[in-house]
Amino acid sequence: MKPKLELRWTLGAGEISPKIIELLHGIARQGSLRQAITRTGLSYRHAWGTLQQLENVLGEPLVVLERGRGARLAPLAQRLLEATDAANTKVAPMLQELEIMLATQTSAPQPAQRAPIIVHASHDLALAQLRDRLQKSRRIKLDMHFQGSLDCLASLHQGTCDIAGFHVPNTANSSAVIDQYRPWFKMRMLRFIHFATRQQGLIVAQGNPLKLTQLSARFVNRQPGSGTRLFFDHLLATHRIRPNQINGYQHEEFTHAAVAATIASGMADAAFGIEAAARQLQLDFVPIASERYFLAARSATLARPGPAAFLESLRSGTLASVLRELPGYTMPDTLDIMTAAQTFH
Repeated sequence: MKPKLELRWTLGAGEISPKIIELLHGIARQGSLRQAITRTGLSYRHAWGTLQQLENVLGEPLVVLERGRGARLAPLAQRLLEATDAANTKVAPMLQELEIMLATQTSAPQPAQRAPIIVHASHDLALAQLRDRLQKSRRIKLDMHFQGSLDCLASLHQGTCDIAGFHVPNTANSSAVIDQYRPWFKMRMLRFIHFATRQQGLIVAQGNPLKLTQLSARFVNRQPGSGTRLFFDHLLATHRIRPNQINGYQHEEFTHAAVAATIASGMADAAFGIEAAARQLQLDFVPIASERYFLAARSATLARPGPAAFLESLRSGTLASVLRELPGYTMPDTLDIMTAAQTFH
């Protein structure tokens, strides 16, 4: 059995179960308590009872149920997920290195086709759903961690992941953003797969009550180093808007789901994010530009049985099935393996 290191929150003599963290993430993504519970594998009674018990200990609600609108995270739960994501971003690569070191010293090597594929990716709903669909596969297991795009490419360079996910604006003047990635493109034998195209824009409250069509009002931002933050800063520079002109520029969240939940809770009026995150919480969306999401890996990695089987599963229709269910996503024409010169002219 492979050793596994993970972060857990303690609360007095007890702890906050990772299943509860998973449940809160599910509520943020889906806006439904029942759907989120189903994905955790817990019984409804056990999950709801554990949530209520935790709320009693903390003295604040974690989940708000609204008739006809499903469920949303309370502010405390949002802060808990934000802190969890921040902690995982900082220490996950270190934990993975320790896991690998211990595993190689205590157990025989796993067959190549059964070894998990370690993916460090900028937060993406399609990748998350793809991971869940492949979870039952005996040949393919994605060990996925979401963090900023630049951090993902740094992890690939350091050898702490097999595949890195990042995204770039699909606009005529996107070179300023792409240039920030170029130092990492110098990795030897680095290859790219155009995974999906997705729509970025303003996530706003249902009905867009403030009639927002541009960057204004109370804003919630993504963290520095994330592809969305790089894209957003590029837009500000293009329109000659200074960050200090944005009310809430320093208010940061670590996932698209978290920024959407912040809007749904009324703690902010707008965020720059993907359409699918807005629609999951029945929020409105003002499209601004599309972007291309890429998977990057070394050619030797893509030739291994596990990653090769993963790419074959994408081409076999699994990816197309996932993208059809997510608003704002489109499937690329091909899933060819390309060089940096072929990808970024």
